[in-house]
Amino acid sequence: MLKIISTSDGSSTIYVPELDEHYHSTFGAISESMHVFIDAGYRSGTMNPVSVFEMGFGTGLNALLTLYESIRDSRKVDYVSVEKYPLSESVYSKLNYHIFFPEEDQGYFNILHECRWDEPCRINDNFTLLKIRADFMEMQPDRVFDLVYYDAFAPGKQSGLWSFDIISKAASLLKPGGVFVTYSARGQLKRDLEKLGFTVEHRPGPAGKRHISRAVKKS
Repeated sequence: MLKIISTSDGSSTIYVPELDEHYHSTFGAISESMHVFIDAGYRSGTMNPVSVFEMGFGTGLNALLTLYESIRDSRKVDYVSVEKYPLSESVYSKLNYHIFFPEEDQGYFNILHECRWDEPCRINDNFTLLKIRADFMEMQPDRVFDLVYYDAFAPGKQSGLWSFDIISKAASLLKPGGVFVTYSARGQLKRDLEKLGFTVEHRPGPAGKRHISRAVKKS
């Protein structure tokens, strides 16, 4: 049974007893997502509009933070996320991410979760969301993106999602010059991305983690 826990920055995350795994770092869910996916991903470019593919919708936190960034900088975002096991309302309604944002914008978290699966959903004038309920290993994407947020569970918990074939599939979703970001900095991932034609850098990680990976697809 999924458990809601509080992380060190006050934001909540989910613990999965069957995997002995958390959806986010216990040192801070929002802090980790901001550091990995917003600072190293979304804020690393100025393209407008910007298209984002997220591997693992999960709690919706990465989508929510990207939405708030698009409000802040007035960029248009086309956001696509795939998730095999969507959270039920009884679970996501217990997460507290909304309280970290202005009161007038706190409804966005529920809106993201309430959007129908497999149908584009216009969240506001700048942000469109498409949630795909599918197994990434089986889906056949038909477009490319500016950013890939790779947010699968850790390699030790879901090794199949970190195989060369799956990383290659994720890499194929990026345009030349596109950016792949993930919290993982394992050596095999770096070697795989370099083999796939990326320039890879290991950046300092958020609290509790030494490094993260950011990779740019060569033209």
